[in-house]
Amino acid sequence: MEIISWIPLILIFTLFGSLGGYFFKQASKNGLGLTYTFIGYFLLGGLLYGIGAILNIYTLQFLPYTVVFPLTSITYIWTFLIAYFFLNESITVQKVIGVLLIIAGSVFLIPTS
Repeated sequence: MEIISWIPLILIFTLFGSLGGYFFKQASKNGLGLTYTFIGYFLLGGLLYGIGAILNIYTLQFLPYTVVFPLTSITYIWTFLIAYFFLNESITVQKVIGVLLIIAGSVFLIPTS
């Protein structure tokens, strides 16, 4: 199967991985106490992260490891966007350059034939 047809699934599992990290961050806001808020965010983060990992493993059955694993760097693009929109983190030139390099590298991994 062509790699290009797997791009939607790759985007989904990288998004889930990033959302899992976001909810882990939310869980840590008030320390690591066993509160309902901590447990809720922790479980949601683990669920999303776990689903992303399972989808990643599924994809590895059909595509080369040398393509799938580097494409997991797309997670950092999602993280960049989530951090900006939901955590009010700043966008810097250095971060934008990093994201552009990830995009460029990802494009080079997709064969044209």
